[in-house]
Amino acid sequence: MSQALQDLLDLLDLEQIEENIFRGRSRSAVVPRVFGGQVAAQALVAAGRTVPEDRLAHSLHAYFLRTGDPGAPIVYTVDRMNDGRSFTARRVLAIQHGQPIFALSASFQRYEEGFEHQAAMPAAPDPVTLPTSEERLRGYDHLDPAVVEKFLEAREAIDLRYAEEPPYGKFGEPREAHSQVWFRTNGKLADDPLLHVVLATYVSDMTLLDSILLAHGRGGWAVGDVVGASLDHAMWFHRPFRADEWLLYDQESPSAHGGRGLGQARIYTQDGRLAISVIQEGVVRVPR
Repeated sequence: MSQALQDLLDLLDLEQIEENIFRGRSRSAVVPRVFGGQVAAQALVAAGRTVPEDRLAHSLHAYFLRTGDPGAPIVYTVDRMNDGRSFTARRVLAIQHGQPIFALSASFQRYEEGFEHQAAMPAAPDPVTLPTSEERLRGYDHLDPAVVEKFLEAREAIDLRYAEEPPYGKFGEPREAHSQVWFRTNGKLADDPLLHVVLATYVSDMTLLDSILLAHGRGGWAVGDVVGASLDHAMWFHRPFRADEWLLYDQESPSAHGGRGLGQARIYTQDGRLAISVIQEGVVRVPR
């Protein structure tokens, strides 16, 4: 396991300070606020700590309420909404400076047999043939070196590879509102299913709004031509997967309007199983 991945796991590991109350550390992201994927992953950890071990996360729905302060701890309070025969529901509120910054509802299910079908995996290049994040970022002369270092530091624990040029690599002309990214952790993880779901949740907030930028020829925060932030986020975990093995994040944007843009995606295992569906809406504005 890389040191960066161990540091990320330590960041996502919460301190229990009372029954149903947890505390997490924070750190700065590419922009000077708490990374949304971090608070979502930590909230899911808090929910999962109150759920029987035989119940697996199958969905989450979340709202980003306020900008998080990376210099302050985050307190997570868990509401045990329901414990049924098959399903368990939890609601989590993330609090900083006495105010809620994030709200999550998550549902867990005891495994059972049922109907089986899925959408086919789209064509995608082999991840090992694609440039790493470092190879791509260090190859762009138009990016501020300080921005490059922030990106690399934020993604050091994750091996994330774009199938084509990312928004900040090639911009100015609109492209198809579609993006593909392969990702896996930089190191092996334990077998705990919740851990893999939590890591996928963390990564899911990194690139989902890229397809909106592509549709309008924008490079995003890295080049300063867009102001954006996540508004809400939903995920459905369909099948078992490992976050330390390659996952294809196939993303598209069906709509942008009113200063908001919608991203939707499917995440597949390398052997073609549909593991996760994701939808996110975010603020996407042109700077004034």
